[in-house]
Parts: sequence; C-alpha cells; structure tokens
Amino acid sequence: MYPSEPLPHFVDDYLAYLYEVLPSQASMDGVHLHDDLLEDLSRTSIEAHVRALAGFGRRLQQIDPALLPPAEQVERTIVAANIDARMYELETVRTWERNPQLYADTLGISLAGQALFHYAPEQERARRVVSKLRQTARLVEAARENIRECPGIFVKIGLETWRGVLKFIESDLPRAFATLDDLHVLADLADTSAEAIHALTGYIDYLETDLASRAKASFRLGPEAFAQKLKLEEGITLNADRLLAIAMRELHEVQEEFRTVAGRMNGSDPISAWRRAKDDHPAPGQLVSVAQEQVRELATFLERQSIVSIPDAEPVVVAPSPEFYRWAFASMWTPGPFEPKPSRAYYYLTDVDQRWPPERQEEHMRDFNVPTLWTISIHEVYPGHYLHYQHLRRVESKVRKSVLFAPASFVEGWAHYCEQMMADAGFRRGDHTFKLGQLAESLVRLARFVVAIRLHCDDLSVEQGMRFFRDEAFLEEATARREAERGTFDPTYLVYSVGKLMMLKLRRDYTDAQDGKFSLRAFHDAVLGQGNAPFWAHRRLLLDDSSAAVLE
Repeated sequence: MYPSEPLPHFVDDYLAYLYEVLPSQASMDGVHLHDDLLEDLSRTSIEAHVRALAGFGRRLQQIDPALLPPAEQVERTIVAANIDARMYELETVRTWERNPQLYADTLGISLAGQALFHYAPEQERARRVVSKLRQTARLVEAARENIRECPGIFVKIGLETWRGVLKFIESDLPRAFATLDDLHVLADLADTSAEAIHALTGYIDYLETDLASRAKASFRLGPEAFAQKLKLEEGITLNADRLLAIAMRELHEVQEEFRTVAGRMNGSDPISAWRRAKDDHPAPGQLVSVAQEQVRELATFLERQSIVSIPDAEPVVVAPSPEFYRWAFASMWTPGPFEPKPSRAYYYLTDVDQRWPPERQEEHMRDFNVPTLWTISIHEVYPGHYLHYQHLRRVESKVRKSVLFAPASFVEGWAHYCEQMMADAGFRRGDHTFKLGQLAESLVRLARFVVAIRLHCDDLSVEQGMRFFRDEAFLEEATARREAERGTFDPTYLVYSVGKLMMLKLRRDYTDAQDGKFSLRAFHDAVLGQGNAPFWAHRRLLLDDSSAAVLE
C-alpha cells in the first residue's frame, strides 16, 4: 500500500501556502517570491487562514503514518503540530485581537528584511519596499479594527515598537538605499514613505489617546492555554507545576554555583563580586567594537578545538540594533536557509541612546559588562545561532530546514546550551569573571522560566516579576523591568532554559548510547545535522527513543 499522497508533496503545498500568506516569514526562510507583499491581517483574511489550515489538517490526516518511512513519520508529526499550533494561536490565544505590537513587528521585520539583506539588486529591493509601504495603511487599519481592547502593558510595549518602526521608516530606510540612483524609484520611495508615516503617526496617536484608556484586559493566558501552547509549539507536555519545580531547582543550583565562583574572587560575596565584574564594561558607543574582538577570539578557539564543525561562510557583521528593534538587548539576523547563495548575517547589539541621562547610560552598559557580553556573543554567534544557521543550510529535509517549522526551544536551547558548553570546554579557563558572566546569564534565563509560568498561570504582577529578576538574577532595575514586561507578551520565553535542559539530557543519553565512544564534535554535528527538529524528534532520530521524556 501507498499513502494517499507523498508527504514531500504535501509539505511543498503547505509551505507554498504559508509563504504566500506570510510573506515576511517566507523572506526569513530565504524564499522571495512574495517579497512585494505585506501580510494581510484583516479579520476576513485571518478567518480564511483558519479555514485553510483546517483543510491542510484534514488532508494530512489522510496520509497514514504507518505507510511512511521512519524519518517521514517524524516529519508528519512535526507538520501536524505546526498546523494545530497556528490554528490555536489564531482561534484561542488571538494575539491579533490583543496586541498592537504584532502589527508593528510584522511591518518592521518585513521592511528590515529588504533593507538589511542584499539578496537582490538595490533597485529591486527598493521597489519591494515601495510596494510594502503602499500596503502599510491597510495593515494599520487592520490593527485599529481588530484590537478593541487589550492589556495596558501591551499598549505600552506597542507604542515603543510602533515608534521604533516609524523612526526606521523616517531615518533608516533612506540610509539603506542611499546609493540608489534611480530617480523614479527614489521618488516613489519618498512618496510611499510619507503615506506610511502618516498612517503610523495616526495610529500611534490613537493608541495614546483612545485605546490606552480602554486597555484594561488581562495579559495572562491561564494554565490551560499556556500548557497547550507549549505542547503544540514545543512538544513539551509537562504541566505548569512540574515545570515550575524544575525551574526553581535549577535556579537554586545555579545560584549556589554563582556564590562558589564569586567566593574565588578575593573571597567576595556574590553581590559584591558581580557588582565589581559589571564595572568592567564598554564605554557608551564602544559596544560594537568590543563585540567584534570577541567574535574573532571565539572563532579562533573553535577552529583550534574539536568541538563542532565550522562550515565556510561569509563573516558576520557586528552592528548597532536598528531603531525598531531596540527593545531587544541583542539579536542575530541570518539570511534564510533556502537562500541560493550565502550572504551576510548581522549580530545586533543595543548600545545606549545618547539622549539618555548619564546615569541611565551607565546602568544600561553595566548590564552589557564584558563577562556578560562574552556570553551573549557565544549565544548569538559562535557556536550559537550563527553557526547553527551555517549547518542549517546543509540540511536537505524541508520540514527540518524551514524556520516556519522551527521550535524556539531547540533554536534558543542550542544557543543557551553553548554558553555553558564553551565554559566547560575550557574557553577562557581560569577567568572567574567570564564564568560568573555565564552563570549570570543562566540566572536571567531561569528567572524567565519562573516568571513566565507565574505571570500566566498564577497571579504574579509585572512589578513582582521585576523584583524577582532584580533579586534572584541580580539585574539592574530598568533591565529587570524590561525582562518582566517581555514575559507578558512573550509567554514562552522560558524556552531558553527549557531547551538547554533538554539539550543536556539529550547529550547525556546520547553519551550512554555510544558505549564509551562519545565524541563531542560528532554529537554536535549529529544534532545540527537534524536541522530545526523539536527535541522529541531529535531523540527519535538519534536515539530511537519514542518516549515523551525530553526533560527531567
């Protein structure tokens, strides 16, 4: 017998559909057929999207997994969960009805993808930007119509993000196309930018003067929706109570190790040791140059050690965060894995705003202290996200290659795991401040683990969340508040710690299965060779383990 249709044929159809309705995500995958389009987030379009997803779900059910080879059986389950997760988001979580930031992020990422990555001639990319700007008023109108009430914190974050996108259109887009000499395209770019700026300015005013006064809804998902979101998006089936117990266990263990390392630094107590370590930070405006040196040292270390294979690639560009993305402390932007040829990737860092008062600039840079910056550079570049992307380009399976199927717990879990792995492998051995920085970042991720659960499944307030980050992860108050606020609109930002723990368990179990022949490089290459599979799939593909025990 044969399945009703070949699974690869279904995957091709499903991806083609997603690329058409989610053109910005298609561009992130390296597919540029719809680069002139902006997502249609009108209610009518979203309702049609739900119907289409349901149709794909019914069609996939007709493909009998028993008739598929083992790897395709795994991929069929991945695709089914992806369809269910997208429907759950649209029908139950309904971010499109609750959070104006969704619309700002969609526009900002869509425009930035054309401005930042040179995968087409400048004139062609500028025309695509013109087309997207013409559709901006429609996106803004969808936001106005769809979001009738929402949590106050979502208005606050939404305003910050919309203002960032506005500044991006006003300032960054002209600079991005500064060398363009086609007067017709430049005129269109100026005209459509003015139209978009008018639409954005009106919506920002609406958020401030109208929606803000009605923004009294709760940001909490609740235990049931929180658990279902984790199950569908990440393949995590543990309930909130069990996850919280794991989070607190790990938090206390890392805090104890933090105290031990701090004690080796002139017998200091943890808080004093960390305060002194944070005094060593780049000067305002020097963040990028310091990070550039770190990236070079990390690449040299990996080249000399047998830790993981390093494919040939274009060098990464270290640069200041674009204005619209300044809410992110640091980020890695890579071209899509389906790009036909390699192109530059960007490691962005959010330096101070020179308009800030000196005390705020100092507080911001203290959280970008040198030991913490080392950990961020490991996470974002080597051997974290950037190296992961280089391996991803080699993966043949579309399901395990496409970012549209990628679970955050694996993507972020790999990068967070690398922070500890590099320290264990001897990078900057004997440098106690470096180790303290790695542990400090681990504490922040574990605080996210705790705060995410308690914000959405309990009655923790943002203010209480801020204090938890400040007191348990030793963050400065402004950064602690930003972390707590992020938990309201990014409820699964616990995936960093959860993914790291699942990665460590996978390595332990893989080591046991090797019968004394374990190689760290072979393990890392095997994991990265499976692409963006969820951890349950990695376990099935690498260990033939079909249990749900991905975390303990």
